[in-house]
Amino acid sequence: METMTEIVKASLENGIQKIRIQAEKGYHPAHIQLQKGIPAEITFHRATPSNCYKEILFEEEGILEPIGVDEEKVIRFTPQELGRHEFSCGMKMQKGSYTVVEKTRKSLSLLQRFWITSIFTVPLVILMIGMLTGSISHQVMHWGTFLATTPIMLVAGKPYIQSAWASFKKHNANMDTLVALGTLVAYFYSLVALFAGLPVYFESAGFILFFVLLGAVFEEKMRKNTSQAVEKLLDLQAKTAEVLSDDSYVQVPLEQVKVGDLIRVRPGEKIAVDGVVVEGVSSIDESMVTGESLPVDKTVGDTVIGSTINHSGTLVFRAEKVGSETVLAQIVDFVKKAQTSRAPIQDLTDKISGIFVPVVVILGIMTFWVWFVLLRDSVVVLGASFVSSLLYGVAVLIIACPCALGLATPTALMVGTGRSAKMGVLLKNGTVLQEIQKVQTLVFDKTGTLTEGKPVVTDIIGDEVEVFGLAASLEDASQHPLAEAIVKRASEAGLEFQTVENFQALHGKGVSGRINGKQVLLGNAKMLDGMDISNTYQDKLEELEKEAKTVVFLAVDNEIKGLLALQDIPKENAKLAISQLKKRGLRTVMLTGDNAGVARAIADQIGIEEVIAGVLPEEKAHEIHKLQAAGKVAFVGDGINDAPALSVADVGIAMGAGTDIAIESADLVLTTNNLLGVVRAFDMSKKTFHRILLNLFWAFIYNVVGIPIAAGVFSGVGLALNPELAGLAMAFSSVSVLTSSLLLNFSKID
Repeated sequence: METMTEIVKASLENGIQKIRIQAEKGYHPAHIQLQKGIPAEITFHRATPSNCYKEILFEEEGILEPIGVDEEKVIRFTPQELGRHEFSCGMKMQKGSYTVVEKTRKSLSLLQRFWITSIFTVPLVILMIGMLTGSISHQVMHWGTFLATTPIMLVAGKPYIQSAWASFKKHNANMDTLVALGTLVAYFYSLVALFAGLPVYFESAGFILFFVLLGAVFEEKMRKNTSQAVEKLLDLQAKTAEVLSDDSYVQVPLEQVKVGDLIRVRPGEKIAVDGVVVEGVSSIDESMVTGESLPVDKTVGDTVIGSTINHSGTLVFRAEKVGSETVLAQIVDFVKKAQTSRAPIQDLTDKISGIFVPVVVILGIMTFWVWFVLLRDSVVVLGASFVSSLLYGVAVLIIACPCALGLATPTALMVGTGRSAKMGVLLKNGTVLQEIQKVQTLVFDKTGTLTEGKPVVTDIIGDEVEVFGLAASLEDASQHPLAEAIVKRASEAGLEFQTVENFQALHGKGVSGRINGKQVLLGNAKMLDGMDISNTYQDKLEELEKEAKTVVFLAVDNEIKGLLALQDIPKENAKLAISQLKKRGLRTVMLTGDNAGVARAIADQIGIEEVIAGVLPEEKAHEIHKLQAAGKVAFVGDGINDAPALSVADVGIAMGAGTDIAIESADLVLTTNNLLGVVRAFDMSKKTFHRILLNLFWAFIYNVVGIPIAAGVFSGVGLALNPELAGLAMAFSSVSVLTSSLLLNFSKID
């Protein structure tokens, strides 16, 4: 745990002080520093289930906020009182502090430092050209490069030197250590040489810092473009909404829309917030949220998503979620968390970087020693002067800076999660990317995941108009799910409903009533009560039941007139999705609480061989555990009863229309109910992870090739790098890794 002396300063970003605190076995960092009068955003991440951390208390600011396990909570306030103040968990058992100090002088931004460095680099270029053409004397060259490089060292070099010194004090070394060492050696050697009348190499330090900053500017720009790509979705929100007020619709700003407001949206306008349609029929383009290109038909009772575009008709809907509760705001929040998370492979690269830097420093010293001491004494031809030996050592320090190594994982992760979000695939964190590579078995819940979750009429046996007309008229008064399916199909067919008298719902059997003076029965075999079933109907009944369909009989005045078969049908793309997943070498399994016959029938239709049926909700997690004995398992579900299985699986995938608790338990969320989203999720995750590996490969190869060249191993054949070119090569390696990550935006996904 940090001691009181270790106070971490909040960073200043766009006029806001920002800092992140981890809550686990205390607060880390426990002591932070804020500047007076500048808005502060303190992000707490609760990484422990301990109830002690379920609330965050800033007593003096009057802030008490709940925080869930593995949740992030941003505390916002503007510190005004100077001195040390306390924050704690709600129970006041775990405590931290924030010290408020006066505003410090604003430091130069990266871009400002780059432009100042660029201005002073121009005279360096002129002096070098003048020296090469013989138009400038050595004396002017020496003092000119000193005067041009000194401001560059103060403006561009200072942050690297400060960072290197801070690491050194903690017995550590980082990427800045190599830049600081290389430039300081070149600068201070040249300073001594200037007064000793020896050749100077100030321009080496100047050009190194210019190229390093050039790479950093490109890196910052690409990072911003990547992280803002998803945030720009919020800019697509409607700015106003037409809200019903005193019997007329008035335009109000989006911020003033409240839950329960009735909102009208005309064709071509954007839906303001999430809600439920209460009037009208239309089609809506939801592609920006779900990734689905076709407009979705909406009518009374259907949900609409804020920021999507209304196409054809005028709708009136009731606002259900506003502000940060809307689907779009949650998607942006979800993706931002994923983009700032870490993939486990990043821990490995950090460890490598930690070892790599000291090794490179030793290599740089050895390069100098070999050239100046060993080779000078033994091989006169290859031997080098003190200055040349020093420059070889500096070139090794500069070219080996492992910036590209540090960028390889986070940049690919940022681009990959952003692109995935646009395709309707939300990754919760970087760990999911790595885990999904190892998945061998994909387990699906049946109802609502593989199937529509609602029964539909699949077969009508007998005179279709008569059977269907009577059945629908009778069921129009019923509330049963099967009745809803029959009535819906009849409405779509444009059939007229007839008046029913003496309607009765017979529990466990069916319904009955009088239509046009005739007694009509609709139900299962228990209702038939001794009626004769012809061989034709009997054969058809057995055939339909083998297909696991629910069959109801229609009888008029005790004579069977026909059969209706109903079934929860597979989703439109279920069969295609399963075949695509099998092509990718995945084992597919259905896990359901339904009976084996129904489950097997659905599985056969969509191509799943393995079925585990009759499983109670609380047993699903146990079944996942059993499957995990054979390898990594991903589970796809949508309901509350799927939450335990989603949590237990190595990768939990929640369907977008699922319940909040299912989405909360999942590692990966599909914003659409299209099962091809699962295929996209696997493909995009694999492409992102492979891009991380490719980036790491190039970062390593670059160092493996670059260090020997910089050390002068190939100088005998004329292949060598001076420190300036080493700086340019180092900057290029970082930019190339960033470019590689950005190319993920253009990778082909079916």
